Amino acid sequence: MKLYPLQFEPILKERIWGGTKLKTFLNKPITSEITGESWEISTVENDVSVITNGLFKGKSLNDLINEFPEAVLGTKVHQQFGKQFPLLFKYLDAREDLSIQLHPNDELAKKRHNSFGKTEMWYVMQADADARLIVGFKEKSTPDEYLKHIHDKTIVDILDTKKVKQGDVFFLETGTIHAIGAGIIVAEIQQTSDITYRIYDFDRVDANGNKRELHIDLSLEAINYETVDAQKDYAKVENISNEVVNCQYFTTNYIPLDGNVTVYKHGESFTVYMCVDGNFELAVNGENYFYKKGDTVLLPAALTDFQLSGNASILEIYIS
Repeated sequence: MKLYPLQFEPILKERIWGGTKLKTFLNKPITSEITGESWEISTVENDVSVITNGLFKGKSLNDLINEFPEAVLGTKVHQQFGKQFPLLFKYLDAREDLSIQLHPNDELAKKRHNSFGKTEMWYVMQADADARLIVGFKEKSTPDEYLKHIHDKTIVDILDTKKVKQGDVFFLETGTIHAIGAGIIVAEIQQTSDITYRIYDFDRVDANGNKRELHIDLSLEAINYETVDAQKDYAKVENISNEVVNCQYFTTNYIPLDGNVTVYKHGESFTVYMCVDGNFELAVNGENYFYKKGDTVLLPAALTDFQLSGNASILEIYIS
């Protein structure tokens, strides 16, 4: 059975802070004025991606992995994770500020939620003038100081904000308090987890007048109270894979494509390409596939020799 590059139906999520840029900027088929997320590749329970192209069209990613675990996931990933797909890929549109939040580590997430933790990274695809992110504390904090500022609704005063522009990258280890600010579109790569501890939501209410749930008690043990250096500098050399993030959960490279690149893999991990700007063509096994900004494609690990061509900015993600 010949595997091939896989695309999936986007799983669109309405959010109180969402907007319409996923349609206008990334051409996603949204029908709501408050669409905040497009889940591009997911095996989160009840949100499993469905293939939209080729022989396996209509089949879920989980079903394909069950049928061809090593060929899809790779020898090393299959050995480590069994038949679980370990990453989740999204595009987010923040029309308003997201809630201030954090995610638990693997140990806490396993104990409390039987889930992976949620280490993640953001690549800023578009940012309005003066758009900002919140990442970590300005200075080292303590649980007592944190609780006082939560109680006084002044938590923002002790958190670090970063003005951002297109191309900026932030790597968020578990326990880091964070929030995407208004006017930003990001590509997000994370562990397969939907566990979020929301700690402050600006007293917003939904269409029914209800505030969203906060998780102050759960957050106390999960927070990293140290300062963090989350922003990542990286090279942008044309037509090579420039390493951006390399952690135990995923490696992300940045490829400024201008021309042709031949790629060789070892069959140990799947590879995902997120097209964050431009257009490119992928040639494998005598077939050509075409992608544009906002597209995400999963290359099964069995595809070890292929070519990229075009003019595009691409994120390349795998497990090393």
